[in-house]
Amino acid sequence: MRRYIFDIHEKDVEIHEIDVAIIGSGLAGLYAAYHLDSARWCALFTKEEVETSSSSLAQGGIAAVTEKDDNFTYHFQDTMNAGAGMCDEKAVRMIVEQGPKEITQLLALGANFDLDSKGHLMTTREGGHGMSRILHAGGDATGLEMVRTLKKTVKAKENVAIHENSFVADIITSDKKVSGLMVFESGRWHLYKTNYVILASGGLGQIFRYTTNPTVATGDGFALAMRAGAVMENMEFIQFHPTGLYTPENRNKQCFLISEAVRGEGGLLFNDAGERFMKNRHPLAELAPRDIVAREIYHEIQNQKSPYVKLDITHKSKDFLKNRFPTIYNTCKDNGIDISKDYIPVGPVQHYMMGGVKTNLWGQTNIDGLLACGEVASTGVHGANRLASNSTLECLVFGRRCASIVNKTPKTKHSEIILPNLEKPAKKDIDIKAKAVSLKGYMVRYCDIMRSGKNLKYAINKVAEIFGTLKEVKLSSIKEMELYNMTTVASDILEHAYKRKESVGAHFRIDEGSTNND
Repeated sequence: MRRYIFDIHEKDVEIHEIDVAIIGSGLAGLYAAYHLDSARWCALFTKEEVETSSSSLAQGGIAAVTEKDDNFTYHFQDTMNAGAGMCDEKAVRMIVEQGPKEITQLLALGANFDLDSKGHLMTTREGGHGMSRILHAGGDATGLEMVRTLKKTVKAKENVAIHENSFVADIITSDKKVSGLMVFESGRWHLYKTNYVILASGGLGQIFRYTTNPTVATGDGFALAMRAGAVMENMEFIQFHPTGLYTPENRNKQCFLISEAVRGEGGLLFNDAGERFMKNRHPLAELAPRDIVAREIYHEIQNQKSPYVKLDITHKSKDFLKNRFPTIYNTCKDNGIDISKDYIPVGPVQHYMMGGVKTNLWGQTNIDGLLACGEVASTGVHGANRLASNSTLECLVFGRRCASIVNKTPKTKHSEIILPNLEKPAKKDIDIKAKAVSLKGYMVRYCDIMRSGKNLKYAINKVAEIFGTLKEVKLSSIKEMELYNMTTVASDILEHAYKRKESVGAHFRIDEGSTNND
């Protein structure tokens, strides 16, 4: 693995000085930016537009204790149970107990959560939750509403500059301390001197063939941290959402998510034989933890003709469905499905990464000045399997805590940066698209819901072949650098998955009957 992937000379770089850089424009990054002291000059970088993030796509909502019959102990226990015994108790207690305060803050900023007829916050229930505690906005547009609110707030801050269409290639370090960022924007390279980087870059779903993640989720933040020397943990714990909308067009792109809230409102799962199979598989039936539902759906698909199972919510009225799930209703309609009359064809898709850059309870990593929050971070909250709608809550709590670390640290002068003498790899033509498709294929075949040592080892070798073709090649485009990042992260996931022999949470090992061919 290269230490740096940029390939430039110092004279080709435009140099800037800032107090803190934030990488990512989802909930975690925006909330961190909001909480930064006005005396700290911040640059927030995002690969495309601010709204292009997994946060904006979050349909289900945000989990927090707001009902009288709910309490922190219940939410804590539900989270611990879903995490298969691998959550950090301190981290879980922290987000559960601090969550309601973050909701109050969002409301004060103008977030429009859905209310009942009496003006109280409306809640629903999702898989793994014993109580109704999921807040939502616009029916199934919760993430978009929260991002809208924070974007408007952050844009009003004079000390925060938002850099859209900016690709962060590398975090510059000296003696395990952050000293800057190398960014490609406006057609040229820029070096930003800074002592603090808040990594909030989101997920890595695009290394899989089927994912709910947007096309920008190529694992860049994970790869940035790895090259900088950050400790990575629990990379094998990847959550597959049970219910992605099945269409042939989803392949190698982005799958539309059918929110768990549909099952929370009474949606039932049926196989080709018309059997409601979850009823006898788990006490919570369709509302069992995601890893369990995903595996059961996978099992049904493997043993029937159809490449999907049927999600039925037709017992609800059309008016209810259009108001509660407007995005889902209209997207399904665009695909020829009237969810008030027709079943929804669904199947498991990659959705979320539980592991990532290891942090403490303040988002700090082993690299001085590098903090991480949101999906790219492994904070200990999710353990081996994330509880539904806890991720948005984690984004807020840890985004605020990362900002507080920067705020309370005295300003210091920027370190002198001497750009390294980089190797001069040859420029070779690479079929980026073909290699990305191959990578996605290896990951979905051999590192999917069911895993075996034999298959994982085969995938490790095949991904290493792709990686080998990139090691000595000049990476001169963003797509080439993205592929390098994707391959870097895929390799690490496969190695972690291979080393963990036992099944736990979202990591399920089955070592008999595996294959090792294309």
